[in-house]
This record gives sequence, C-alpha cells and structure tokens, in this order.
Amino acid sequence: MSARRTERLVNLVICLLATRRFLTVEQIHTAVPGYDQAGGVADEAFRRMFERDKEELRELGIPLQTGSHSGWDDEVGYRIASRDYALPEITLEPDEAAALGLAARLWQSAGLARAATSALVKLRAAGVEVEQPVDLEPRVAVTEPAFEPCLAAVRAGRVIAFDYRTGHSAETARRVLEPWGVVSWRGRWYVVGHDRDRDATRAFRLSRIQGGVQAVGRPGAVQPPAHVDLVAAVAARASSGGNRTARLRVRPGAAVELRRRGQVIAGPEPAGRDEADPLGLDVADPLGWDLLELAYSSAEQLADEVAGFGADVVVVDPPEAQAAVIRRLSALVGP
Repeated sequence: MSARRTERLVNLVICLLATRRFLTVEQIHTAVPGYDQAGGVADEAFRRMFERDKEELRELGIPLQTGSHSGWDDEVGYRIASRDYALPEITLEPDEAAALGLAARLWQSAGLARAATSALVKLRAAGVEVEQPVDLEPRVAVTEPAFEPCLAAVRAGRVIAFDYRTGHSAETARRVLEPWGVVSWRGRWYVVGHDRDRDATRAFRLSRIQGGVQAVGRPGAVQPPAHVDLVAAVAARASSGGNRTARLRVRPGAAVELRRRGQVIAGPEPAGRDEADPLGLDVADPLGWDLLELAYSSAEQLADEVAGFGADVVVVDPPEAQAAVIRRLSALVGP
C-alpha cells in the first residue's frame, strides 16, 4: 500500500471517528485530504477511490457503519462508533515493551521503518513507554533487492522464479519456488519454501538471487504447511559446516550476537595498536578489547557477518577470513 493511500485511510478513520452523526459522501469528500485529487463528488474517479477505501477498512476489521440521520433522509452516511473501534487498555510487561522497542530498531529498510515508527508512536500515545534495551544490539538490514518481491509473493501466496548463484561461483541456475516465508538468520535474509524442481524444502539467501524475482501463477496458489519452522529450515541449510575456528578482537559491549555464539578466550588487551591488526585500524581503547573464538564454515559467510559490525570487530586469524573482510570493506570504501 502506498504512503499516500495509507495517509488517506488514516484521515478517513479519524474523520469518521470524530463525529456521532452519519457523514454524507459530500461531507467526507470535503473533510478528508486526498479525495480532492480525484475530482468532485460526482466524478467516477472519486467514487471508485471511496469504494476501494471502504472495502479496505472493512477488510482491516474497522467497524464502518452506514445509516442516515432520520427516516426521512434518503442519503446514506457513514461513521465509526468509538465504542466498537476502541481497543482495551494496553498493558505490557517490561520485557514485552523492550521486545517491541528492539523490533522497531531492527528494521532499517525504508519500506518498513515508517510502519515501525508509526507503531511506536501509537503505543506511546496510549501511555506505553517503549525503550531500547541497552544490552541488545539489533543489526539486521534489508538491502537486498529481492526482499520486497519475495515478501509480496509470500503475502499473496504466489509462486516465484529467479536465477540463483550457488556458493562462490558466478554461475546461476533457475529456481522455481513456492515461498512460505522470508526470515532473518544470523544477519542474513532467506526465502524458504518448496523447490518445485527438487521436490524438497529449500532456503535461498536473498543476496545470492541474481536479477529480478518473477511472480508466476495465480494468487493464493501457495499454502504454507501448518506449523512449519522456517528458522529451523534455514539453520539446517547452514549447519553442514562450522568445523573451522576464527579468532576475533571485539570491542567491549559490541557484537552481542558473535559473543553469544562464540567463546571469550582472553579478556581486555592492553590499550594501543596490535601488530595483528590486519586493517591498520587504530584500536586504542582505554578499556581494551576481548579476544573471541568463533566456529565458522565459510570465510565469505563470516566476512559478511563481521563486516556489518564495522570497526567494533577485527579478525585476528585465519588469514583467509582476514582477506575476506578486507575485500568487503574495500568494496564499501571504493577505489
């Protein structure tokens, strides 16, 4: 749904909530911003727009009432009764409020940030204070072009087709997938579903989808299995490796996800530059850095994750992981 239409629907709801009387179509046209762009009350474009908006409100579960002021009034009006629309008092436990704050911070994509911000505004307007927990560090960005079309296909229940690059080769293969969901796992996004060609459940990393994602077939054709665990499907895909170990230097308080999966083998190091710093970063810190040991299966996969933490994490060894991180950061800096 476009931002303009969303704003118009919100204005329509506010208008119909603000009155006890049934408002006529002409009154709604005058009071709600956005309808004037579709012409006058008698214009077909406005009528179609208003009918679509009414259906949208009903699909959202908003109790839109129709009626008239008296039995002598033939013109139908509209309103929303506040007693039917109002939610009960919202009470959240501290951990629930913290989870909402974390979720709002999690989304960094333009397409989802506005919805998260709007949700926080509504919660705070209801008297619920949502704070970001200081010991949690969300780092999930949505930069892959395939994210929006895959998510749209999941919502519409449509089959998708795309070219997919496997491993580190440049070759791609055409995949046809019945998508069940889009999930984030260890800082990367995947689409999970039934691979028609292989007749099996598969998870595909969105960053490896080449070109566009094509939706095929009719909406509603894909029905995800009941109680499917999408995260488990992604974890199973990535669990074939993990037999190598990397050592990372981590700034205190940073990289919570890496700390959870790895093991701190040495406490804070003395302040100053370390000869093992492969990037020449000035890591002087009066509090020192922790040394972390972490199992990994692919240097490229580890580099994708480590690079997201910027200067807060430095790979000490092995050299292949160092080189992979340097390639990532050099590509960001440019020539």
